[in-house]
Amino acid sequence: MKRAMPADQDFHSTYGPCALVAGAAVGLGAEYTRQIAAHGLDLVLLDRDGAALAKTAAEVRASHGVDVRAVTVDLARPDLVDAIRPSLEGREIGLVVYNAALGTVAPFLDLSAEHIDAMLDVNCRAPLRLAHALVPAMIRRGRGGVVLMSSLSGNIGSAQLSIYAATKAFNLVLGDALWAELRPHGVDVLVVRPGSTRTPGWLSSQPTGEDAPVLPVMEPPDVVREALATLGVEPGVIPGELNRQGSELMASMPRRRAIEVMSEITGRLVRNDGGPRS
Repeated sequence: MKRAMPADQDFHSTYGPCALVAGAAVGLGAEYTRQIAAHGLDLVLLDRDGAALAKTAAEVRASHGVDVRAVTVDLARPDLVDAIRPSLEGREIGLVVYNAALGTVAPFLDLSAEHIDAMLDVNCRAPLRLAHALVPAMIRRGRGGVVLMSSLSGNIGSAQLSIYAATKAFNLVLGDALWAELRPHGVDVLVVRPGSTRTPGWLSSQPTGEDAPVLPVMEPPDVVREALATLGVEPGVIPGELNRQGSELMASMPRRRAIEVMSEITGRLVRNDGGPRS
């Protein structure tokens, strides 16, 4: 059973007084920042793009009057938790949203070992370590929340997305398990599996011209709105009715056929081995 967006007071009392958003500079991360701030929560924002992060932080401060601490940090660094600890001093983190991801589009054998390690660090190790470090305080308080961003690509392996899709499958399974373990302690966990969403990372990988596949595309505000409305209700959400229908269709196919269909689509994506998509 789904619920409407929680009232500001309820949201603040459950997930406040401060939220941490990783991968907050642009796209879905910036939208999470805006919508969480609209509930009156202060924010700690993490991203490696300092200029874009500062712009988002300034916008949110001006629009919502909340305290925003912007921390420029490489989420792939092995000492991430220790690196941000000084920025968390005096902050009671009641909500963690891990949105950052390296979303590389490329054939498996074209990826360097170093780049594969970076994808694993940003997409898997960082959210795992942040949750492991910040959830214990939530358990002591008997309230809090964690939002992990998976993807519809994490349902089925497909061409050109081998590592990215596998990392999103990791987050899906991790989130399911944490939902079951932490729910009795008052901590809500949600895994969000968006489909195509109009973010800078998504746009950078899309083909153009007559051969470009026609897929349903959501806007970041709609994805985040559904996610926050589902937090505390269900363990996961696929935003968008067309995405839910598409996921059900793919799940009904023999796995071999589903892999072939997905690979036909992702095989047309343009190479994108740059920065994080968020």
